[in-house]
Amino acid sequence: MIEIGDFALLRPLWLLAPPALALLVAMTRRRDVLGDWRRIVDPALLAVMLRRSASVGASRSDAPLFFSVALIALALCGPAMKMRGAEQFRNLDATLILLDVSRAERLGQAVAAAQFLLERSGARQIGLALYAGDAYLASPLTDDAKSLESLLFAIDERTVPDGGTKPDRALAFARRLLREADIAAADIAIISDGEGLDPRAERLAAALAREGRHVHSLFVSARGGADALEPARRAAMASLAAAGSGRAGDAADPAEIARAIEARGVAHIAEGDLRALEWRDYGRFILLLAAAPLLLALRGRGA
Repeated sequence: MIEIGDFALLRPLWLLAPPALALLVAMTRRRDVLGDWRRIVDPALLAVMLRRSASVGASRSDAPLFFSVALIALALCGPAMKMRGAEQFRNLDATLILLDVSRAERLGQAVAAAQFLLERSGARQIGLALYAGDAYLASPLTDDAKSLESLLFAIDERTVPDGGTKPDRALAFARRLLREADIAAADIAIISDGEGLDPRAERLAAALAREGRHVHSLFVSARGGADALEPARRAAMASLAAAGSGRAGDAADPAEIARAIEARGVAHIAEGDLRALEWRDYGRFILLLAAAPLLLALRGRGA
């Protein structure tokens, strides 16, 4: 697709058809429509034949025919204009951050990673859910990422009253939220130290992946030194991302996950059936225009 402002050609390769057609006409066109007939037919007889034949009139229909074919090629290019309000379709994509707030000593790094993802959210809707022993919606899906910044830095370990760490509840909550919002494609970023991950969480991540969502994990490491459980929990976070068709990263360096989310962006809108929601294709009307010279060419040939 070639896009110039509010105008686009949905199938630009058909632009090659008119030049190819013109080249074909130039190669096959003769200076004399009768060609070699003038050499082999007696001039007097030829003059009589021309007066009694419509062959010369038929040759005149070539120009309308070629013009009609050129219009058909232009129609097949898919000339289109962006529909009014098309930018609203960008909200079919969303990023949802699931933030583990159960460990106060690791909350600073987790919040910083969430802040980074917010800044790189682009035109997508973005939402924030907090979890510990249960999951809660901190902010509904919105296209105003800046409105979440002040909220992030007000979070502490007492924000969620339920003790424990239940990432499976956070994933189930995310699944329900995205379904209710009719989100077409989404990326879920879970920021945690991996505590509480179990087979149920992986099954939920796999179910989300089957529904077109990608589950990414950002591991929050211990601040004061190595944790004996850290290797196992980091591996559990990586397994969760693999089950969710996402990427595993580190909360200390969330750039890779942000790039993965950005790469998905809203590209699916420009592909497949969703393209019809953003652009109005005027090719069908050009086909109607092509019918007039085509009928004229056929009428000339039949005369």
